[in-house]
Amino acid sequence: MNKNNSDAFDVCIDNAFDFLNQEYAELFDGSDATAFQHPVWLDTLYRKLAPAAAAKPLIVTIRRRATEKLAMVLPLMRVSRGPMQTVEFADLRVSDYLTPVGTAVAFSELLQDEDAGLTLRQLVRPFDLLRMCKLPDGRMPIENLMAAPRRIVMEMNAYATVLVAPFEQWRASALSRSYQKELAKKLRQLQKKGTLSFSCCDDSASIMAAMEMMKNFRGPRFRGDGDGDLLQRPEYFDFYSSVALRGQGAFVRLYTMKMDGNLIAAVLGLCHRGNFLIIMSAFDIAGYKSQSIGALMFEQVARDCIEREDQILDFTIGDEPYKKMFGGQPSPLWSVTQAGSVAGSLALFALRQAPWIKLAAKRMAEFKLLPVRT
Repeated sequence: MNKNNSDAFDVCIDNAFDFLNQEYAELFDGSDATAFQHPVWLDTLYRKLAPAAAAKPLIVTIRRRATEKLAMVLPLMRVSRGPMQTVEFADLRVSDYLTPVGTAVAFSELLQDEDAGLTLRQLVRPFDLLRMCKLPDGRMPIENLMAAPRRIVMEMNAYATVLVAPFEQWRASALSRSYQKELAKKLRQLQKKGTLSFSCCDDSASIMAAMEMMKNFRGPRFRGDGDGDLLQRPEYFDFYSSVALRGQGAFVRLYTMKMDGNLIAAVLGLCHRGNFLIIMSAFDIAGYKSQSIGALMFEQVARDCIEREDQILDFTIGDEPYKKMFGGQPSPLWSVTQAGSVAGSLALFALRQAPWIKLAAKRMAEFKLLPVRT
């Protein structure tokens, strides 16, 4: 090992770390991180969601010893899941991609600093389980840093479609000819019902009106799906509304569709480096069941993204069939899990056995290996 790299970093826990400071903004802007590590997203998550979920911050900062310059941040949490004490990325079921905040080059250098790695592994203990899910790629192999078992592919994919201008060209290449005809027909039917309009919210009042509408439409739709829709919980509604308001005009876009001035559809998403990542949608399915307003809404979102010169429309996590119908290509997600106690080892063993044992273990420990999508 090159001695120059063997003690290059200082690792510490800074649970009062300010994600809105200039230092983190510069780190994030130059990093390989995703929209789900954006300053506004993490600041809101730690300040609003974490206390409501009784999750404790575990924010690891890594600085270059020679200059004290921030080189990497690991936005982690300690979370109680039934009897299990877990250490995991800041997620709480709202983030789709989880990764250290820094560059792959800095991560590679960090791996060469044995003392820094040892310190990090000591600082994050104790835990029953280390759970690092929804890792988008292998550029920063967190399992090597944590001395954890090899990553495994998750049971669900993320989907994204490459956007090309003009919109008509993207539509012709991404959608099948029959689906294009079907949506054109649905649009004509919808336009006959009244005055149809599509826009992007540009003030606080329209954002909050759209958020309330989303909550109302999503409640009945997801009532029978697991533990229902997260937006029905006050702390999650507060989180998403705060992100939408704070990120308005830059980090966040909230699209709406109206019929005669009444909201009938909405799509909430994050903007990051030419990507638009859809994180939540809602539609008046009862009122417009046969008009496919969800698909028509996504088509309009794609049109607007192309006009704004976005390169990627990211439908994020979940294997819903409509994503492929819009040209979405699947990409795998990975998870790293490590036991830190006897109880953790038993839970991990149970989760890897037959499906019925997995289900029983989940129910007994209130432990979800694959977080429910919002």
